[in-house]
Amino acid sequence: MESDSLTQEEKQILLRLAREALESAVKEGKLPPFENSFLTPHLCEHGASFVTLTVNGDLRGCIGSLEAYQPLADDVREHAMAAALQDPRFPPVQPGELNGIRIEVSRLTEPVELEYSTAEELLVKLRPHVDGVILRDGLRRATFLPQVWEKIPDPADFLDNLCYKMGAEAGVWRRKHLTIQIYQVEEFHE
Repeated sequence: MESDSLTQEEKQILLRLAREALESAVKEGKLPPFENSFLTPHLCEHGASFVTLTVNGDLRGCIGSLEAYQPLADDVREHAMAAALQDPRFPPVQPGELNGIRIEVSRLTEPVELEYSTAEELLVKLRPHVDGVILRDGLRRATFLPQVWEKIPDPADFLDNLCYKMGAEAGVWRRKHLTIQIYQVEEFHE
């Protein structure tokens, strides 16, 4: 992603758009009006993002998409609102919480399939702190952003937790060949 990285100015624009979307969503229940004429071509290109909300370093909401289907600026705005109001793990953000919330934006590369034949080979091929991982088993799927490695640095534990998030029992990745995709992120925060 290095050659295609966002500039500092583009990152600041996205963080500002995310903050405006968060505050409008919490106070008014909808996204604010949006004028995109000032956006760079980068921000108008289709892009996939996750928006993570934290309070004192603790997760408060995180919503995103794995596939690019709309302009990156719109994707970030939409996911900032969804992280505040629609993350099923948390109650909706309340107006009194806004000053304590920090926003992190992760811009994703396109996921690619990770070829492996055994559970041991899978563990060797994963790159902690570099790869985000998507696990897929039939219609079920789950992902962890690369930032999750900070909390779960062991690859086996990482995959066990990802199985649990997907709704499967931990360790299913050892017994069954799952579809695994990896991606990287360009992460920035307030």
